[in-house]
Amino acid sequence: MKILIIPFIFFAFGLFGQQRMTIDKIAAQIGENIILQSDIEAQKLQALSSGVELTPNADCQILEDLMFQNLLLNQAELDSIEITDAQVDAEMENRVRVIEQQIGSRQKMEEYYGKTITQIKIEFRPLIKKRMLSEEMQRQITSKVTITPKEVEAFFKTIPVDSIPLINSQLSFQQIVIFPSITKDDKALAKKTLQDILDGIKKGKKFEDEAKKYSQDPGSAPKGGVMNATRGMMVAPFEAAVFSLKVGEVSEVFETEFGYHIVKLIQRTGDDYICSHILIIPEFSRESLNDAGVKIEECYTKLKANEITWDDAVLKYSNDENTKQNKGIITNPITGQQTWSMEDLNQVDQQIYLLTDALNKGDISTASLYYDFNERKQGVRIVRLMDRTNPHRANMLDDYALIQSAAENKKKEDVLKAWTDSKIHNAYIRIDKGYSNCAFDHKWSTNL
Repeated sequence: MKILIIPFIFFAFGLFGQQRMTIDKIAAQIGENIILQSDIEAQKLQALSSGVELTPNADCQILEDLMFQNLLLNQAELDSIEITDAQVDAEMENRVRVIEQQIGSRQKMEEYYGKTITQIKIEFRPLIKKRMLSEEMQRQITSKVTITPKEVEAFFKTIPVDSIPLINSQLSFQQIVIFPSITKDDKALAKKTLQDILDGIKKGKKFEDEAKKYSQDPGSAPKGGVMNATRGMMVAPFEAAVFSLKVGEVSEVFETEFGYHIVKLIQRTGDDYICSHILIIPEFSRESLNDAGVKIEECYTKLKANEITWDDAVLKYSNDENTKQNKGIITNPITGQQTWSMEDLNQVDQQIYLLTDALNKGDISTASLYYDFNERKQGVRIVRLMDRTNPHRANMLDDYALIQSAAENKKKEDVLKAWTDSKIHNAYIRIDKGYSNCAFDHKWSTNL
């Protein structure tokens, strides 16, 4: 089960709606929820576009996975599981943004589908909610699954020797980061800069032109500060400003955790809105950066002279909230683990590899400038190489966390299979005769 299904980005590539016009029959029904033949074709098209090679029994595999999703949905409805409108709206907006990036812009997206963004959201909102209900039902079924060390060991022993995966070199790092302090004068200067821009706009300068010149929001500045959003996506002060404006109005300068903003409302339909904004981020002074540099050099000197332990140095010097309370350990945002592959490093922080390539385990780098792309902050840091493994076959000593995760996933899969078998006979299930020869993993009750 779940061999071919790819996370369903509705209306991706614009093919699914076209298929429904030519293929229109019910492939299966679970309770009151139906699966159309076009749903199966849509999944096949998405699999092919993602480079997945379809097997001869792909239709059967996809249908069974869709039946499983609908069995979850049927149970979620029986159990009265709730997904809030805000959750659906946020997920809808995330998916719209993915398609927007693929196509190029929201305007192109609307032109491509011949519908406004609002119309697209209205059409696909029920589908998104159903998918989220299924996912929440699955989460609840497996929420109490835990795995013991004995079970992890037993799982590993079941893997044939020639099937044990090859693990590439894995690295782990710690860091001490000092971000220069932002003073009241720094903030006052940023606010004044934005106020001057606003004054120019009030005198006739075009908002979008000023955004392209001055806004420090890399996502919207090239587009004249224009951005599409829906209520709940942005921080509270930003939304308070947006929803206080009439179309065409420009706000006064206001502050959020990201810096100082002005915003112009372009369009609003219910909770959806289009606006243009300019962001000015307070910048630290040269003196603050010099102070941070002096502190990080002091830290480095004490570490090299063994006058302070690494753990104590993290607590004394670092002001990075994301790593300070965890001995400076840098978590891999892609996997959620403390280990990094070279592929992950290339995506997230190429500088770490350059700093630590020549280091041995436990060595520290010299102090260097650092830019945190997530926090959009510049600072200085020292990096310590915690560990570097050589390429090897997975084993319990070096790769316990990886094997534990695989064992837990297998246990969750077994729980889901048992749950599916227990629920099949209590649900109304009908499968089209065209699928009567499918070798399903489960004995689905059918009314052929």
